[in-house]
Amino acid sequence: MHRHRLVVALGMLVLGSGTTLSAQTFPGSDPVLQRVWQEGMENSHAYQLAQVLLDSIGPRLTGSPAHRAANDWAVAMYQSWGIDARNEQYGTWRGWERGISHIDLVEPRVRTLEGITLAWSPGTSGKVRGGVVILPQVADSSEFAAWLPQLRGKFVLTSFPQPTCRTDANWEEYAVPASFEKMKAERDTARTAWTGRMRNTGVNFRELRRRLEDAGALGIVTSRWSAGWGVNRMSSASTEKVPTLDLSCEDYGLVFRLAANGQNPVLQVEAEARFLGEVPVFNTIAEMRGSERPDEYVVLSAHYDSWDGASGATDNGTGSVTMMEAMRILKTVYPNPKRTIVAGLWSGEEQGLNGSRAFVADHPDIVEGLQALFNQDNGTGRVVNISMQGLTGAGAHFARWLAQVPSEVTRHINLRIPGTPGRGGSDYASFICAGVPSFSLFSLSWDDRYTWHTNRDTFDKVVLDDLKNNATLTAMLAYLASEDPERVPRDQRVMPVSQRTGEQLTWPQCRDGRRSWEERR
Repeated sequence: MHRHRLVVALGMLVLGSGTTLSAQTFPGSDPVLQRVWQEGMENSHAYQLAQVLLDSIGPRLTGSPAHRAANDWAVAMYQSWGIDARNEQYGTWRGWERGISHIDLVEPRVRTLEGITLAWSPGTSGKVRGGVVILPQVADSSEFAAWLPQLRGKFVLTSFPQPTCRTDANWEEYAVPASFEKMKAERDTARTAWTGRMRNTGVNFRELRRRLEDAGALGIVTSRWSAGWGVNRMSSASTEKVPTLDLSCEDYGLVFRLAANGQNPVLQVEAEARFLGEVPVFNTIAEMRGSERPDEYVVLSAHYDSWDGASGATDNGTGSVTMMEAMRILKTVYPNPKRTIVAGLWSGEEQGLNGSRAFVADHPDIVEGLQALFNQDNGTGRVVNISMQGLTGAGAHFARWLAQVPSEVTRHINLRIPGTPGRGGSDYASFICAGVPSFSLFSLSWDDRYTWHTNRDTFDKVVLDDLKNNATLTAMLAYLASEDPERVPRDQRVMPVSQRTGEQLTWPQCRDGRRSWEERR
């Protein structure tokens, strides 16, 4: 904790990087908007904030000490800017802390493998070494049960072995068409066969891992490839006694082929992890009190938690930095807003929007007085789409607001009027399900399959100019929504009636709130 307090002080002295962008086409002469642009584009703190958050604090798994350190750091940063801020507990989660992950092939040759334990996986209590077996082809659950004793003291491979770790785009560019089509057909056939192999065990994958653990496996080895170069998708483990290891596509294929061809691979694994019991989890809330309409609110929203295979840079470090930087800009150039401006850095989004759902339940006054919420989640790119989320009267407000924003920003943006609430969504869904004006600032993905929930979601993937653009846009929207003499209407498109039941359908993401660890498992 003391290390991060020191980094806060040092981080404030670091100079930003990236090109300076100058506005040429302000539609009007609003001096606040001009100062927002200057502060956001020419005096940006986005680099400093992102560097400390992503490099020094790092991944922010819900319930981990790193997430709590990030909470405290954000409060310290807000307070250093003169903004009131607090950490607000909304519940508890299963605490867990990652240590090192070393996975080595030691026979028939030596190679250090690219891999990591999954979140909430146990460690190994030192180095363990064992052979490798492949989940067998069985006829039914009885045959599977009869096979289980054979895996004692071994690592078990449970994922489909990709026949190629080249991307399809690479095949399409270089292979002759017949070769590409042949590869895809053979891959589809093999994947279908593997699915049947899993199904014949008679249990789902979560129960399968527990059966393997109870039978004495040293560890469970998976590969959640994203079909991109060199990345793994991160997930959570459900085992209690042995680690679940995720290998890169290439290294998983190596170990699988050795085992399939009787070449007796042996792995040596050293993995550290600590279970911390039920721990409190927090949202970080910052607030600039309104001077004229303090009981009406503009909310800046981003989820602060991440998966922990990398640094959580684009999911959602960039969204979090966008909101922090927007608040810093607003405090500098618009310190006495008409309406109260709140920034929420939510925990538990990856576990079911838990933090933002809890905030909606715990703060009916803010929900009742909400003028507009702006959420950013989907990556480092420039904001290009804003849906009205089915709010039939919101489009007119956005048209007025964006008409005052420089064209260097607005030329990239498409408004979807009236739109529909996004399926699944991010934390804005917690608010739109409460019937209040909440909007996703949807950005270009920069091919986020390479970073989303992967071990490549690191600081170098941040596009600083786009991050500065988004923070400046968010600050401008917050200012304009705060100053708007009219409230954003709450009239919403109605879901159709079910032809089967005759009942009114509901938006799929609008289910009841905070899920516990046991419910999530």
